[in-house]
Amino acid sequence: MRYSSDHKAQTHQRIIKEAFVRFRRDGIGATGLQPLMKALNLMHRGVYVHFKSKDELVEKALQAAPAELGAHCETLFSQERPLEAFIDGYLSEWQRASPDQGCPLPTMSAELGLRRQYSPTTDAVLGPPLQQVETALGIENADEQSTVLMSTLVGALVLAGVSKVRNWRHIS
Repeated sequence: MRYSSDHKAQTHQRIIKEAFVRFRRDGIGATGLQPLMKALNLMHRGVYVHFKSKDELVEKALQAAPAELGAHCETLFSQERPLEAFIDGYLSEWQRASPDQGCPLPTMSAELGLRRQYSPTTDAVLGPPLQQVETALGIENADEQSTVLMSTLVGALVLAGVSKVRNWRHIS
């Protein structure tokens, strides 16, 4: 059976997309390559045709994050009150209930912090929202305040995911 000329590229993107969903939902360590490839109806060893290692797959998935999540952030920051819209959107019930579709930081940051090789890629994921928060704050040298705000939002989602706190949206 002959495949189209772009079949390998399409398969590569399918693997990255599914991996990113599973890394956000289950975590990096808990995501096995065999179940990932099985979900895509691909052979387990086929992952190594596309990636040298699981670490490379994680890096490629993180590199795809800004493109996937950027439009959502742009919509939030284009509102009349951008900072409020971003905070409300970030702390939404959807974000809490859909970790496989939302920001990767609440579910992946602990693992990424332990694996220093992802630092530049993590910066690429975190950089754009931090810059948008800095702009929305409307003050000079807002880099520290934007980092504190993002840390608080990520932490609030982490706590909301592991606790039974009522009114969890109000802990930030």
